[in-house]
Amino acid sequence: MAKTSQNPRNLTPTAESAAGRDGQHGDNPYVEPVTMEKIVALCKRRGFIFQSSEIYGGLASTYDYGHYGVLLKNNVKAEWWRANIQERDDMVALDAAILMHPRTWEASGHVEGFTDPLVQCLGKCKKRWRADHIAEDHDAANGELRCPECGGELGDARQFNLMFETYMGPVREDANRIFLRPETAQGIFVNFKNVLQFSRRKPPFGIAQIGKAFRNEITPGNFIFRTREFEQMEIEFFVPPPEAEQWYQHWMDARMRWYTDLGIRPDHLQLRKHGEDELSHYSAATSDVEYLFPMGWSELEGIANRTDFDLRRHAEFSGEDLSYFDQATQERYVPYVIEPSAGADRGTLAFMVDAYDEEEVAGRKRTLLRLHPRLAPVKVAVLPLVSREGMPEKARAIYEELRQVMPAEFDEGGSIGKRYRRQDEIGTPWGITIDGQTMEDDTVTLRDRDTLEQTRVPAAAVADDLLQRLTADWRSPKLDE
Repeated sequence: MAKTSQNPRNLTPTAESAAGRDGQHGDNPYVEPVTMEKIVALCKRRGFIFQSSEIYGGLASTYDYGHYGVLLKNNVKAEWWRANIQERDDMVALDAAILMHPRTWEASGHVEGFTDPLVQCLGKCKKRWRADHIAEDHDAANGELRCPECGGELGDARQFNLMFETYMGPVREDANRIFLRPETAQGIFVNFKNVLQFSRRKPPFGIAQIGKAFRNEITPGNFIFRTREFEQMEIEFFVPPPEAEQWYQHWMDARMRWYTDLGIRPDHLQLRKHGEDELSHYSAATSDVEYLFPMGWSELEGIANRTDFDLRRHAEFSGEDLSYFDQATQERYVPYVIEPSAGADRGTLAFMVDAYDEEEVAGRKRTLLRLHPRLAPVKVAVLPLVSREGMPEKARAIYEELRQVMPAEFDEGGSIGKRYRRQDEIGTPWGITIDGQTMEDDTVTLRDRDTLEQTRVPAAAVADDLLQRLTADWRSPKLDE
C-alpha cells in the first residue's frame, strides 16, 4: 500500500453533506447526522472499539476492538475474501510473515525512501508536524511557515523513516536489526515464485492477503482512520505488460462496485486519479477510492499500476529469476502488477459512518446503524417479552436453533424498548419477540430494523425466513432519504 497523505485532501465536507440534503426522513427534512464524535461515542458505548491501554491513560493512536467491533471487522474481511477468492478463479490466498529478511526493505526502497519530512515547533507547544502538510493546509505569512498549534517558529525539516525497528536475537546490534513490515505487499512479491510453482497459475492472476502492517506515523489521528498499527486487505495482480492498462481499469471498477454492493452510498464515494507529483516511485498510475468522511474526502483504498518495479528489484537483490515464461507464446517477461490495496480498519470505519442514522420514532430519538445485513455483527436478536411459564424456555429454544445458522443474540435485560434500541445501535437487522401469542399459536413477531415493520412468522419457519432475507438483495434506506 502506498504511503499516503496524513490529512484528508479536503478538510471541509461538501456543503451538501454538511448542511443536509433535500428529501424526507420520515416526516422530517433529512440532515446528515453523523460526526466523528458520535461514531467514537457509539463505539465506546456499545463495545465496538476502545482506546488501547485505557486504564493507563491510553497509548496514542492505538485501539482495541471489542466484541461487536471484532465481528464487524471480520465481516468486512470475509466479504473481501468472498469477492476476491471465492467468487473469482484467478486469485490465490497468502498469509506472509510480519518479520521479513531486512534485504527485502532495501530492495523495495523502504530503507532509503520511506520517509516523511518532520519539523518541530521551537515555540511553546514543542509538537512535531509533517512539513508538507503544514505547507498544504496553512497559509504562510511572507513565506514563513508557523506552528499550527501555537504559531511558534518551526525548526528545519529532517527526513523521518516510518518503519518500526526491532532486533532479532539476544544482541542489539546492526547485524540483527529487522523491521516490522510497513505494508503487506512485499510478502506477496517475495513469494511470487513459490506461488507460481504450486498454484499452476499463469498471468493474469492475483495473490491476495490480509494482514497487519506498522508505520511510525508522525501525526496519526481521526480515530481508526490513521493509526500506527493497522490491517491491510491487499492484492497483487500479475499481468502481461501489454494488458496492464485494461486490468488497472478492471480493478478500479471492481473495487468501487464492492463498496456500493455492501451499502455505501455512491454519492459518498469518488475515484481520484493521482497527479504526476503524487505518484510513488514504482507507479505508472494510481487512483484512490475516496469516501466522504465527516472530516472530508479521504482515501479508503489505493489502486496502482506498479509496473514490473518490485519483481525486478527483488530479482536484482536476491539473485533469483522472477520472470515468467509463457509456453504458448514462447516469451519470457517480468509481469506488471496491478495493486488494489485497502485498509480493513478504514473500511470498517466507512461502513459505520455510512450506516449511522438518527430518527424520531413515537416522540423518541432512535440511533441506529443501517448496516448491510451481511456486515452486521449480529443478524438477529431473540427477545422474550415477559417471563411467563414456558416463555423463556421457548425463546431459548428458538435462539439455540438460530445460532446454528447465523450470528444471534439472546437479550432479556431491561424493557423491550431498551433492548430494541440496543440492538439498533449495534446494527442488528432483525429482532424476534416471543410473547403471549407465541404460546398459543407458535408464532413469533419479526421486527425489521430499518422499516420497523413487525410481522407474525411461524416459529418453525423463522430460520428459513431469516436466511432468505440474509441472502436477498439489500439497498440502504439512506439512499431514499
